[in-house]
Amino acid sequence: MDKQRSGLMVLSKVRPLRRIEQEGHHQCTLDLRPLCPLTPKPGEIPTTEFQLEKGHSTMKLLIGILFCTLIMGVTGDSWYSFFKEAVQGASDLWRAYWDMRNANVQNSGRYFRARGNYEAAQRGPGGVWAAKIISNVGEYLQGFLYQIYLGDSYGLEDQVSNRRAEEWGRSGQDPDHFRPAGLPKKY
Repeated sequence: MDKQRSGLMVLSKVRPLRRIEQEGHHQCTLDLRPLCPLTPKPGEIPTTEFQLEKGHSTMKLLIGILFCTLIMGVTGDSWYSFFKEAVQGASDLWRAYWDMRNANVQNSGRYFRARGNYEAAQRGPGGVWAAKIISNVGEYLQGFLYQIYLGDSYGLEDQVSNRRAEEWGRSGQDPDHFRPAGLPKKY
């Protein structure tokens, strides 16, 4: 077994184990495979570094970005009011989307995007944060689905004009600028 020892990794015939060895401390053998996938390919020599699979690193990156935007979004207000504003802003966006579906008027999407972002921004910093996140995720998913189903960047002009309408609403400007003709007054 001593001949197989290489760095911090101990190889055995049954399964690879990671050893923690520090000067002046006892030696402890831990099996960290359930926490971090250490799955070397056949014939590959395991290294002392963690080898994350692609899906895990992408998910950690997205969670890290989401957490950082959340931390950066909270300014002097309390966490409770920020989350309350974010939830209310998300409900404003949902209500605008639902109204767009019920109205069923052609070329009304930009108006409802601007209106939803406007109402969310009126809630405060949490509403602005929720509007940005939801709008960006929606734009990303729409572009992703266009890529999968159509194989090109079909609808790029629509995405740009939708983004402009969303930014218009978040900036506090009147969403009626994008109101199409024939949209009932109740919207």
